[in-house]
Amino acid sequence: MTSGTAVGGEGTPQRQRGLDMMTQVYGWEMADGPGTHFAHTADQLFAEVWTREGLSIRDRRLLLLGALAGSAQIDVAELQAGAALGNGELSPEQLDEIALFLCYYVGWPVGTKLNTAFGAAAKQFRRAQRQDG
Repeated sequence: MTSGTAVGGEGTPQRQRGLDMMTQVYGWEMADGPGTHFAHTADQLFAEVWTREGLSIRDRRLLLLGALAGSAQIDVAELQAGAALGNGELSPEQLDEIALFLCYYVGWPVGTKLNTAFGAAAKQFRRAQRQDG
């Protein structure tokens, strides 16, 4: 691998594996994107790390939610919560439990923001379910 480039690249099996995993993780069709950052995201993070055996997508998502809460990246945590709901990995009630649990580890203000973000994701999820059903 040369500096600044990912191993796979546009049109390679590795890039497709990364795009397929991104689609599975986020629950919507992921198209290829431009730039080195996207290349590393697709070719390394999703094609190599998210596809490893040993942890399920749900396990990885739970770890990611904890890391995002710990670094107060609530907007990204809300996106992850919505994807987890859409993929059936977590329920709104489980997200409530996660937010409460994390309050004790990341601090009450951040945990409260997380709880609010999870509530917004659950509200959007329920609205989408009503429209589909």
